[in-house]
Amino acid sequence: MTPRQVVTAADARRAVEDRGLDYVKVGVFDVDGVLRGKYMDRKKFFSALDDGFGFCDVVLGWDAHDQLYDNVTYTGWHTGYPDAPVRILPDTCREIPWEDGMLLFLGEFAEPAEAICPRGLLRRVVERGLGAGLHGFSGFEYEFFLFEESAHSVREKRYRDLKPMAPGWFGYSVLRNSVHADFYRDLLDGCRDMDLGLEGLHEETGPGVLEAAIAADTGMAAADKAALFKTFVKIMAQKRGMLATFMAKWSPDWPGQSGHIHMSLRDEGGTPLFHDGDAADGMNAAMRHFVGGQQKLMPELLAMIASTVNAYSRLIPGFWAPTEASWGVDNRTCALRVIPGGAKGQRVEYRVAAADANPYLALAAALGSGLWGIENRIEPEPPVVGNAYDRTFPRRLALPATLWEAAQRLRKSKAARDLFGDAFVDHYAATREWEEREFRKHITDWELDRYFEII
Repeated sequence: MTPRQVVTAADARRAVEDRGLDYVKVGVFDVDGVLRGKYMDRKKFFSALDDGFGFCDVVLGWDAHDQLYDNVTYTGWHTGYPDAPVRILPDTCREIPWEDGMLLFLGEFAEPAEAICPRGLLRRVVERGLGAGLHGFSGFEYEFFLFEESAHSVREKRYRDLKPMAPGWFGYSVLRNSVHADFYRDLLDGCRDMDLGLEGLHEETGPGVLEAAIAADTGMAAADKAALFKTFVKIMAQKRGMLATFMAKWSPDWPGQSGHIHMSLRDEGGTPLFHDGDAADGMNAAMRHFVGGQQKLMPELLAMIASTVNAYSRLIPGFWAPTEASWGVDNRTCALRVIPGGAKGQRVEYRVAAADANPYLALAAALGSGLWGIENRIEPEPPVVGNAYDRTFPRRLALPATLWEAAQRLRKSKAARDLFGDAFVDHYAATREWEEREFRKHITDWELDRYFEII
C-alpha cells in the first residue's frame, strides 16, 4: 500500500507496519500556516488513530515567532494552556522521501478548538458548498525567492546584501532553469513523491525567484497541497544549502510574491458549473454570482488573505498586485481574473492573495465569498477593460490599506460571521490586531534614515 492509498485508520496502521516504522511524524497547521508537529511513537500513534491525542493549545495562542497573544480569549495564561484534542487524518498520509520511509500525517483540532482551527474552518466552508451540491476545485500558484544563504547567515547579515540563487531579471529563462536543473529536478521529484505535483515550474522576473503551479484538486486536498508545498520547499532548499522565502514583499526593489488561487465549481458528478457557451465571456449565472460574491466581500475578508503587515507593502499600483476589488476578463491588473476556456477551463483567478497567506484561510475566504455570492445572487460590478491601476473605483471596492484596518473590517462583517462563525472571527481578528501592534513597537530603517538627523 502506497501512502496516498491510505484512507482509513486501518490503512494507516498497515502502512506503518509494512514499513517497520517505530515512529511517524504528525503535525497541525497554526493560524499563520506554520506546520507544528512532532515524531510520535508507533504505539501512541495507533492509539491516537482511534482516540485522538492532546496537543498544547498554545499552538492556537501564539504568533509565528512563538510570542503569546495577549488579546485572545480562547487560550492564554488565564486558561493555563491546556491540551486541545486533535484528530489524526489518515487520508493525509505522505512519505517524506529523504527520511528513509518516514510517514507524515496531518491532524485537525477537534472541539472546543475546532471553531478556530484553520483547517477545520476550510472544511466547514467546503461542506457548505457540498450541501448545495457544489464542489470547489482549486489550484494554488506560488512565487518564492531562493538565496544562497542559511538560517544563520541571513540573521548575521540582518537580512541585507543577501545573495540570490541567480542575479538579474530572467523571467521564464531556460538558461537559468538549465543551469540550476539539479535543484529543479529535486523540487519536481520531491513534490511528485509527496503528491504535491506541479503543473509548471519556471523562473519569475527577479533575482532567484521561481513560480510553481500546483496541480488543482478538490476540497481540502488543494489547501493541504499548498500548505505542505510551502513547508517542504523551505526544507528542500535548506537541505541544498539555500533559503527560500514566501514573504509577500521582501525588498522594495522587486515585485511582491503572490499566492494566486485558480477556482471553479463542479457538481457531484464532476461536471464543471461555470461555463455557458452562449453567455458573454462564457460566464453563466453561477460564475457571475460567484465572482460577484468574491468582489463584494474581498474588502471585508482581506485580513484572511493579506494576513501580515508585510502583505500590504505588496498591494501597490504597478507591481502586478491589485489595489481594489476589481475584476476583468483575462486581465492581470485586476484582483479577480476571469479566464474563459470552455467547460473544463472556465475559472476565476483570485489574484489578491500573497504567498505568505495561510492557504486554508485564503481558500476559505475565496471559496466562502464565492458561495455566499451564489446563495445571495450577487451580480459583479462591470468588468475592467484595460489598466485597472488607471481607473477610479467607488469606495465600496477599496481594499483596506493596513492589517489593522482589515482586522476591523473583518470584525464588523456580518457575512464573515455567517460564513466562519463568531468564535473564529473574534479570535482571528484579535491575532491580526496583535500582529499590527507588534509591528508598531519597532523603529524601521526608513524612519531612522528620514528623521534621525534632520528633524
